Amino acid sequence: MKTLGSILFSVGLVWLQVHAAPAVAQGTIKIGELNSYKVFAAFLQPYKKGWELALEEVNAEGGVLGRKLAIVSRDDNGNPGDAVRAAEELLSRENVSFLVGTFASHVGLAVADFAKQKKVLFIAAEPLTDKITWQNGNRYTFRLRASTYMQTAMLIPDAAKLNKKRWAIVYPNYEYGQSASAAFKALLKKNQPGVEFVTEQATPLGKIDAGAVTQALAEARPDAIFSSLFGADLARFVREGNTRGLFKGRAVFNLLGGEPEYLDPLKDETPKGWYVTGYPWYAIDTPEHNRFLNAYQKRYGDYPRLGSVVGYATVMSAVAAMKRAGSLDSEKLVAAMEGLQVDTPFGKITYRAQDHQSTMGAYVGRTASRNGRGVMDQFHYADGAKFMPSDAEVRSMRPRD
Repeated sequence: MKTLGSILFSVGLVWLQVHAAPAVAQGTIKIGELNSYKVFAAFLQPYKKGWELALEEVNAEGGVLGRKLAIVSRDDNGNPGDAVRAAEELLSRENVSFLVGTFASHVGLAVADFAKQKKVLFIAAEPLTDKITWQNGNRYTFRLRASTYMQTAMLIPDAAKLNKKRWAIVYPNYEYGQSASAAFKALLKKNQPGVEFVTEQATPLGKIDAGAVTQALAEARPDAIFSSLFGADLARFVREGNTRGLFKGRAVFNLLGGEPEYLDPLKDETPKGWYVTGYPWYAIDTPEHNRFLNAYQKRYGDYPRLGSVVGYATVMSAVAAMKRAGSLDSEKLVAAMEGLQVDTPFGKITYRAQDHQSTMGAYVGRTASRNGRGVMDQFHYADGAKFMPSDAEVRSMRPRD
């Protein structure tokens, strides 16, 4: 015969079973975000504003799966070890459902490997190295931005058309710069047999000796230059190159050089006629971009940078995956990401099932100066889907999960 205490305990247990589940279901969904905010502030402060805008819009429309969405963010200091520790803390202490973010390629690769070990979804927002979806690709990692190969391939038609024989290369000496330079050399040789690379200058990230680099390039007497420098390194290189006349009579191609984060600081020093990938936010006239631009300017009283688009599209990718999966289960989220279509300020993109690379493209054009300000001119949008290796090439590069 049950005592009164045991009866009350049973009643209480039943009440908990009935009422606890809805309470959990109505809780906030947390996404773990990590990035190198202090190290790459020029790109990542706008990036943060982009994901904050997306978060506000999503929650204003009721959230995801009937629950509000929150982002728990950590700074990884641009260091792979710190990034992995931050990712572990987000999962174990903050109980986030999955991970997004990272900027530097070597950091992104470290977090991608961590995601594989933990079997948790990771949407790599910005790291550009080809390895993240190809040579080191894994089941749990997907990448938003067009890779170094893709963006380099977008520049190759103009490079090959110029038919310059002697090329010089300058790049930041870490995974992104190495990957970009390797892709450029391979693709140009394929499109223009007989091309020569007369010198390569690999510079420490953020510590370029611009005078020495400029002098070495000038002494090699190249017909054209390919650069993947960005940020302060690019600004120092431009200043020295302008002063020493390095760019006169030479074609220059610079990956990322048209992104406002790196073009705006050049001001009236902006070199004219460089071939670049970038983001001419002031001249894009599409319904998707106009809606984003208006919302961003209304929210922040400022114009978006490319980082703003990346941050916004990262959150919208995560939201689309959760809605398609109808769940926060890692395996269901991964399955939902494969072939997922997402609306972004650049139009609709797809995360390809075969390599987890999104088809987001980039704007390609020429640098110009207007009213003492650097801009992109003669630009067009290059659809990322048209600048990828074939499926057979991807299969040969990408390990099987």
